Amino acid sequence: MTSFVHVDQPTVHPGVRRAEVLFGQIQAARAGANGARPLIALLIVAIAAAVLVVTDSLVSNWNEGSVLAVWTVFCLAAIGLFALFAGSVRQSSVAGAWRAAAQRRAAARADARFLETAKSDPRVMQELQAAMWRQQSQGTVAAADVAKIDAVARMTVRSQEARMPTLYEAMRRMNSSRYY
Repeated sequence: MTSFVHVDQPTVHPGVRRAEVLFGQIQAARAGANGARPLIALLIVAIAAAVLVVTDSLVSNWNEGSVLAVWTVFCLAAIGLFALFAGSVRQSSVAGAWRAAAQRRAAARADARFLETAKSDPRVMQELQAAMWRQQSQGTVAAADVAKIDAVARMTVRSQEARMPTLYEAMRRMNSSRYY
């Protein structure tokens, strides 16, 4: 009589599976890092720091004229290196973050100018309110933003209703009050 034994043994070693996962993560990180550009930027910064330390230790005992000449040459060499590798530095994540922050600041300034225009021009304020209400009905804007725009609109209407007298009218009122 024949008997069969079924043993559930893994076909792949667990260490091999962990190594495959590790290599996959390394490849994903390399693909997301846009090649070697960030490493080149880091290498440039490290070389510049090392050269700066070595130069400072070399010229610490020299007289002022020699030190000035060495620092001038060093600065020119550093500017030349940065100009040579400007493309790598421009594509790094630090430069991208800086550009994104500059774009956010520009958008905030444009929004502030637009809101100031809307405060002084009722037609722009009405269009802004209509756009906010339209977006609120579609569910793409928060109710707090709509309340903020409505508050600004009410403040604008109040300030337009309380008309400021002209300089002539104000002076006439002031002068006429002296005689009565």
